[in-house]
Amino acid sequence: MQQTEFLNVVMPFKDKLYRMAKRLLVSREEAEDATQEVLMKLWSKNEEMGKLKSVEAFAMTMTKNFCLDRLKSKQAGNLKLVHSNYQDEKTSLQKQLEAEDSVEWVGKIMEELPEQQKMVLQLRDVEEYDYEEISEMLDMKPTAVRVALSRARKAVREKLVEKHSYGIG
Repeated sequence: MQQTEFLNVVMPFKDKLYRMAKRLLVSREEAEDATQEVLMKLWSKNEEMGKLKSVEAFAMTMTKNFCLDRLKSKQAGNLKLVHSNYQDEKTSLQKQLEAEDSVEWVGKIMEELPEQQKMVLQLRDVEEYDYEEISEMLDMKPTAVRVALSRARKAVREKLVEKHSYGIG
């Protein structure tokens, strides 16, 4: 694969690689480093990529594995999820603060989910992959992906309802 062809294949989903890395590693710098590392590894496997069914799924799997290895290699106890993609000028300050609080709570709740549920929720609801792609990336059966996603959504919903009902914070 030529450099131009490689860029045309890989660049459309490089942001997804970054978001996956950021979800796992939290730190922007760590996520950027991980994304760059994965892109370099993809380039080194350039010749084999034409044989792959989905380069994107392969790249997402590489990113996930790279980040999980990175987390295992260091103490991961102090990592936290940060998701600040919310911004709307027309929303009142109060509503914006409430929305940011909810996004922050969802992030905190996701932190507490088992790793598999966290990954499935990220890939399906944030990155919008279909079940088949997720099952391939995580090496799971599609039914197991659906079950993990259902359990993750239920856990998030229950914790949010509990928080909003009782004002626990």
